Amino acid sequence: MTLAQVADADRFVDLAGLLESCEVDGFRADFLSWGHYQPEYWRNYWHTHSFHEVCLAYSGFGRFNNGTAQYDVAPGSVFLARPGDVHEIESSRVEPLGIAFWGFTFRPGSDVPGWWSGLTRADGPVMSDRVGTLPALITALTTEAAAPVSGYSAVLGALGGALVLETARAFALDDDLAVEPVRRDRGLLVVEAMQRHLRDNLSRPITVRDVAAVVHLSERHAERLFTQQTGTSIMATLWRLRLELAAQLLLDPALTVTEVARACGYSDVRPFSTAFKRHYGRTPGEHRRSGGTEFV
Repeated sequence: MTLAQVADADRFVDLAGLLESCEVDGFRADFLSWGHYQPEYWRNYWHTHSFHEVCLAYSGFGRFNNGTAQYDVAPGSVFLARPGDVHEIESSRVEPLGIAFWGFTFRPGSDVPGWWSGLTRADGPVMSDRVGTLPALITALTTEAAAPVSGYSAVLGALGGALVLETARAFALDDDLAVEPVRRDRGLLVVEAMQRHLRDNLSRPITVRDVAAVVHLSERHAERLFTQQTGTSIMATLWRLRLELAAQLLLDPALTVTEVARACGYSDVRPFSTAFKRHYGRTPGEHRRSGGTEFV
C-alpha cells in the first residue's frame, strides 16, 4: 500500500461515528477526530488538544511547529502532537501539503516501557519517517467505512487497534520496541498438526503416508518425530483415538454398534468388537449396558 492510495480523496471517508473506540494489547483508545487536508494551501494556527493527534503527509510539503521546534514535512512524514502540546501546521504555497489525520485518547495500564511509550513519553520524538503499515491501515479503514457490510464494526475495531499500535511504534525508542519473541517448539507444533489430522479423520482410512503429507514430511521423519513427542506411534495413537470415540458414541442409544464402528473407521463390527474388548476389557454391548461408568 502506498501514499498515493491514501492521497485518493474520493476514497477518504470520515470514520466519525463508525469507529469510536478500540482495545489494543489490553489498553483502550477512544477516537475523537478523523479527516484529511487536500493538497491546497492551508494553515491551522497555534492550538492544543487534550488528546493525541497524528498526521500522515501523503503529498506536498509544509512545516510542523511544536513548541519552539520547527520541522519540515514531506511525503512520508508522520508527526504527532501529544496532549497539551501547543502546535501548528502550515502548508507550502508552491507545493501544497496533503495529510490524513486521526486523533485519539490513550490510557496505558502499565509504566513498563513498550510500544506505547511512543505515545506516553513526554520527551519522545514528534516527527518520524517510520511510515510502516500506516498507509495500508488508513486505506483499509476508509475502504471498509465507505461501504459497510455485516461485520464492519469488528473489522474497523481490529484495524483501529492496529492503527494505534503502529502509530505508537513510529515514535517509540528502539530500546522500547526490542523484544525476544516467544516461539513454541516447532516439533511440538508439527505433532499437534498430525494429532489434529487424526482426530478430524477418525472415520476415514488413514495411513502414515497421509499424516506425513499433512505436515510435508517423509513418513520416516514424521513417525520418528511423532514418537519422540508422544511416546507412541502414529497408528497406535489412531487406534486409541478411535476407541475413545467409540466409547463415547456407544452411550448414544440412537446409534447401533455397527454405526459406531463405521464412525470410528471400522468397516465391520467383528474387528471393532475385538479391538474394543482388548482395549477396555469388555465388549461394546457390555459398555453400553453399564452406561460406561467404569470408564468415567
